[in-house]
Amino acid sequence: MRIGMMVDSYKPYTSGITNYVDINKRYLELAGHEVFVFTFGDVDYQDGELHVIRNHGVPLADTGFYLSTRYSRAAKQLLQTMDIVHVHHPFLSGRLALRYCRLLHIPIVYTNHTRYDLYAQAYLPMMPEEMSQGLLQAYMPSFCDAVQLVVAPSAGMEKVLRQLNVTSNIEVVPNGVDLKNFIEAKPLSRAEFGYKENDILLIYAGRIALEKNIPFLLKSFAGIAQAIPNAQLLLLGSGVQQYEEEIRTLVGEMELDQRVRLTGKIEYAKLPSYLAMCDVFVTASVTEVHPLSVIEAMGAGLPVMGIHSVGVGDTVVDGVTGLLATHDLPAFTAKLTRLCLDLDLRKKMGDSARKASSTYAIERTTNIMLKHYEKLVNDAQPRKSSWSVRLRKLLESVTQ
Repeated sequence: MRIGMMVDSYKPYTSGITNYVDINKRYLELAGHEVFVFTFGDVDYQDGELHVIRNHGVPLADTGFYLSTRYSRAAKQLLQTMDIVHVHHPFLSGRLALRYCRLLHIPIVYTNHTRYDLYAQAYLPMMPEEMSQGLLQAYMPSFCDAVQLVVAPSAGMEKVLRQLNVTSNIEVVPNGVDLKNFIEAKPLSRAEFGYKENDILLIYAGRIALEKNIPFLLKSFAGIAQAIPNAQLLLLGSGVQQYEEEIRTLVGEMELDQRVRLTGKIEYAKLPSYLAMCDVFVTASVTEVHPLSVIEAMGAGLPVMGIHSVGVGDTVVDGVTGLLATHDLPAFTAKLTRLCLDLDLRKKMGDSARKASSTYAIERTTNIMLKHYEKLVNDAQPRKSSWSVRLRKLLESVTQ
């Protein structure tokens, strides 16, 4: 099959969606399929990866996102040779998928990776929640009705889509993770970072972004640091420069400079070894849909401390593979303190987490998605028999 992945942003921007597309592309190619990534960005960027088609867009500050409402003529024509397209953002890429592929009867799959309702609250605080919810309820049902398959990475995300009045058929397919490197990871040397062997290392890995609730995590750790003198917090990742600087400033204001280390962006290939060096994975995010970073940490044998919410709550079993608390600072801190102080509990949960991570192995999830692709392609109507398709092509040849 020729498979088109449509995303609003791709490398060098780093996110869960970028990682998802990258990993799935590689495994689909290993299975003998041709996979093309269609995105916006710097058309001159070179990363050595085949079949990445970038289209001009207007950069949105330093976020890594570009705005555009069309593909180049060459990109559009290539997209229209796909057997199936898989959309990962519903607004820009999603509308283009409908515009370029629907009349050609190219099946469209849409995976909802993002809690757009919570992102709106985080980034548009002046907009009333009822308004942002109303806009999503007006947009998402019609968009989902227009595609051939809607995928939710977790059962919790399926419920969120239903709350947005989506009535289309939804298949729950977890986002896959290439777990081998995490399961077999060799830990980095603690001494090279100035850590002691008996230090309790807490680690967060992901974007340093507003929606990740990092100030909450720092406030919790401040309480931990007072009670447990050998507790340390490692924050891996980067984000928008201004916000990253705000977090560094906050660490200083809380007098945690000696206990909290921000690494900035690291090579993804080194992530497994960072995780293997640590004792507990921590996250206070409540905006996750299917947290790849949590699954990667589980694969490395780390128990997870998180908040009861869609995504994290779908992935972590409270009391088995980690601990979950309400979005309440004292409750979160109390549970995290317990995990820090109980070595046997950490080891037991870490072992359970590693075993549970196999559910999300890329080999398994790719096979599930391929079955959906194959069925949709087989069910697709013949493309060349439609007079509307021929008329559309004629009009495009005249207007371009």
